[in-house]
Parts: sequence; structure tokens; C-alpha cells
Amino acid sequence: MRIGAVEILPVRDGTGHEVATEVLSRPGVPGDEAWSCHADQVDGDGVLHMPLGGFLVRTGDRVVLVDVGVGGIDNGKYVGGGFLDSLRGHGVAPDDVTDVVFTHLHFDHVGWATRKGEVVFPGATYRVHADDWAHFVESADAEPGAVRKLSPLESRLETFTDDVALAPGLSTRHTPGHTPGSTVYVVSDGDERALLLGDVVHSVVELAERDWEAVFDVDPVAASAVRNALADEVADTSDLVVGAHFPDLRFGRVVTTGGHRTFRSV
Repeated sequence: MRIGAVEILPVRDGTGHEVATEVLSRPGVPGDEAWSCHADQVDGDGVLHMPLGGFLVRTGDRVVLVDVGVGGIDNGKYVGGGFLDSLRGHGVAPDDVTDVVFTHLHFDHVGWATRKGEVVFPGATYRVHADDWAHFVESADAEPGAVRKLSPLESRLETFTDDVALAPGLSTRHTPGHTPGSTVYVVSDGDERALLLGDVVHSVVELAERDWEAVFDVDPVAASAVRNALADEVADTSDLVVGAHFPDLRFGRVVTTGGHRTFRSV
């Protein structure tokens, strides 16, 4: 994928498996009915298979990773381990990475940030919204696993609060709801634009009906408002979007037909 002079490539780590009706629902609509119009998104047992990984963004002399997968986890539901090999397949070694930026700090997005207490990308500056760092690492009820995984980054971490340009053609947009510091990364060059949505949208189904709720969202009301505002913004434009767990990590566009939104991959 190219946005002008900026290159974006998927970096695959593994796959997550969740029973669709247990993680994504529509209030007042029975689970099987809610998914009946989206049978192509689940397998025959109603399981949603979610790619895990991140994106490599090459812009100017910068080599940027947007999220870094789930790591070496294999717990039956979430299986990773392929991120560094996938990255090398793009001709990039860990030492080549200049920046690692996070859409948010859930475990399946930070897995290769550190490994056994050591930073995986030694030459990189790590960046995340300050609200997520406070929530996952600094708060009194921070999850111990997140603290262990992320604390080694502190000496090379830069947090942001305002929307900022991080590299040529790469900027942030604060989209709280899924987590307090949830961030969409906007890649742009001239009149071309792509949005890396992170977990603002877990499945393409959430770009169709407006009332989907995800059990993973810290603030479901805010998450829904942000998700629908972004979907409406890009609908029927040339803007490309991709979620962190979209099938094959493929980009697409939001289009409307008869007033109804849908996602079409490219």
C-alpha cells in the first residue's frame, strides 16, 4: 500500500480466536441474529479469527512500526510469534526500526515491545498517548503484566497529549473510548490519506450497523461515538482505512448504499 511517497506494509504476528457473539454484540438483538448478515466474517462454529500484528510505515528516512503484535504468546485463543520474521521479510531488522508507536497498550498490540525485560527495537523511540501510559502502567490498579511488559520502555518513551505530526506524512488523532489514550494514526501525502484505526474498530461489521458494542472497550459509549464519527467522515471518500484485526490486515473503503454503510477491501 502506498499513500503518495509513504509505504505501508502489514507485519503479521499470529491470530486471535474469539466466539463472535461473546465479544461483539448489538443491544436488543440476539447474538446469532446480529451476526446472521455477516456470516462471511466467522467460521462455521461462529468463531471470529482476528489477525494479530501491526504495520510498517516507511516515510523519508524513518522506519516506523504501528503496534507490534502479541509476542510469543500461545494460549489457545491468541497465538503469536511471527512478527520479527514477517518484518525481516520486508527487509527490516529490529535495529533498523527508528520509531515504534502504539494505537493503545492492550497486550495484543505491545507483545514485541520488550522480550524478557529487554527492549526488542534498541534504536527506536517508543510513543503512545499519555492517557494510555497512565492507565496501563502508572495507575494504582494497573495490570501487573502490562507493567512488566512496558516499564523497560520508560527511558526511551515519549508520550503525547495533543494531536501531533510524528514523521513526514504520519500524524496522530486521539480517539478515546476503546482505551483512554486510543489513537488513530493518519498517513497522508497530498490528497491521499489512510487511517490506521487500531481497535477503534475490531471487525468490519462495526462499520455497517451503528450499534455494535465490543466487550474490550473501556468506555463503550465513547468508543461507539468515535467509531461512527470516523466511519461517517471517510464514507464515500477516497480515504482508506484498516483496523488492527481486519481480515488479512487489508485496507478498504467505507461506502454507503441506500443509506447503509459497508466496508469494501481493496
